[in-house]
Amino acid sequence: MSGVGAAGLERVSLSDLDASGRAQLFEGEPKTVRLTLSAGEEVPPHQHPGRDIVFHLLDGEVDLTLGETTLSLSASDVARFDGEQDISPAAVTDCEALLVLATSE
Repeated sequence: MSGVGAAGLERVSLSDLDASGRAQLFEGEPKTVRLTLSAGEEVPPHQHPGRDIVFHLLDGEVDLTLGETTLSLSASDVARFDGEQDISPAAVTDCEALLVLATSE
């Protein structure tokens, strides 16, 4: 279910989104994205300049490379990092994550 309620409240159900790839949950800021990857799939190194990122792994396992460091994350793990560095998530198993990309101050 999605929609706008009282006081500008917005609500989205992840189960209503396309089951693969990336889906932006809301318009505007902060940018909020659901990312799904199949086992063995990875996102090439990239950056999000001017963003602070919160990466919440909802399901599965992922190796998240940040610059020269790789973090092994499991379901329910949350990582926060600066988008100025190279970022590359690689799915160890099928996985789903929720990312919030906030403008840095």
